[in-house]
Amino acid sequence: MFDVSVIGAGPNGLAAAVVLQQAGRSVVVFERSAAVGGAASTRPLTLPGFRHDVGAAVHPLGAASPLFQSLRLEQHGLRWLKPEIPLAHPLDGGRAVLLHSSIDSTAESLGQDGPRYRQVVGKLAGRWELLVDAVLGPILRVPSHPIATARLGLRGMLPAAIASRSLDTDPARALLAGLAAHAPMPLTQTGNTAVALVLAALAHVNGWPIAAGGSQAIADALASVLREAGGVIETDREVKRLADLPATRQVLFDTGPRAMAVIAADRMPHRIRKIYRNYRHGPGSFKVDFALAGPVPWESAECRKAGTLHIGGTAEEIAAAERAAWTGRATRTPFVIASQPTVVDPSRAPTGRHVLWAYCHVPANFSVDMTDAIERQIERFAPGFGDLILGRQAMGPAALEEWNPNLVGGDIAGGRTDGLRMLLRPALKVDPYSAGQGLFLCSSATPPGPGVHGMSGYHAAHAALRADR
Repeated sequence: MFDVSVIGAGPNGLAAAVVLQQAGRSVVVFERSAAVGGAASTRPLTLPGFRHDVGAAVHPLGAASPLFQSLRLEQHGLRWLKPEIPLAHPLDGGRAVLLHSSIDSTAESLGQDGPRYRQVVGKLAGRWELLVDAVLGPILRVPSHPIATARLGLRGMLPAAIASRSLDTDPARALLAGLAAHAPMPLTQTGNTAVALVLAALAHVNGWPIAAGGSQAIADALASVLREAGGVIETDREVKRLADLPATRQVLFDTGPRAMAVIAADRMPHRIRKIYRNYRHGPGSFKVDFALAGPVPWESAECRKAGTLHIGGTAEEIAAAERAAWTGRATRTPFVIASQPTVVDPSRAPTGRHVLWAYCHVPANFSVDMTDAIERQIERFAPGFGDLILGRQAMGPAALEEWNPNLVGGDIAGGRTDGLRMLLRPALKVDPYSAGQGLFLCSSATPPGPGVHGMSGYHAAHAALRADR
């Protein structure tokens, strides 16, 4: 009945299914959970009326995704909401460094580092259309715009700890450190400056939006596109081996490489199976969702308008926190990435109430409860925060992996990101998506890596189409 089976109904699995269905293949998607979504799920985790994003919450890459834009997901219920300020980074003394939607406003707020910001990030934002193919595609190919890509690569390969030496002010160094620390690795590692530059540029391209109603709206819109095209989705269907699937010419896996090596063990070439079985994952995450009686009382008024917060203080403090997570140590002062969606989407909580989403990096399989440490960091910049907490739910690495087996050891990045592992994943291969005759990996363990953008699924689907000619 079907040409293609897809295992996993996360954004990448659904994206791959849509591309293949629209190309004339008949596709069925199998999802172990009761609903689609994977990393883009929204649930009532704390109290009635409060809706929290279980996985990703803020989507700069999603709004910029060429695939999402081409599918016109807004016609299937998705609405992007943009906070007045994409990102705020609170500092001690009631100060904050801000990433505005406007390049000029951001540059002006950075004082003597403003001209350099305008020169570097402003140019990247202005040339985004030349860079999007390189940022959201496989690396082992000739780039469409080699000069623009080379400029980003040369600047981006520097470790953030070294790149920060060109900055004169502590706020600018803190901003760079926070952006770079989205990649779970020490700031002394190669490549995290590229993460910082891309995220900063995206604030000026499409902002750092959230999805109205929660990230679930992204997955629901993709599922709607697929069903409209004739695709089939079966939930509550866990696949443990290929024999659990109908006979199809091709199978795409929106899973981690290790899970694929188990499910497809009988059909994968021995060499690839061994590589996937030994695939290396990075640090874990510890996440807390809060139901609040009111908005977070940030000392800095600008922070109250921001969709995303980087909570960690100075660049040196952030570097120490990320180094601790990488080397397997606990820290009392983690670097916390937070989202307060109710600043633009009051539907996520009862009238007058708010939700806050927050997480920090921790060692893989970490068992220490980081709830108090996260709350102390927030309270440091928002005195009185603890008095507003009506309910909370914490998820450490074990709970995250139980919810989504792709998050091995609590790793939300789909694998290690140090060195070139963000780009050359799951292995050094010209075609990172093909894993044997009729078998394809389409998860965030393939380029372009983590983020709710669907582009890993897009590229894997095209690899499958090429193989089926």
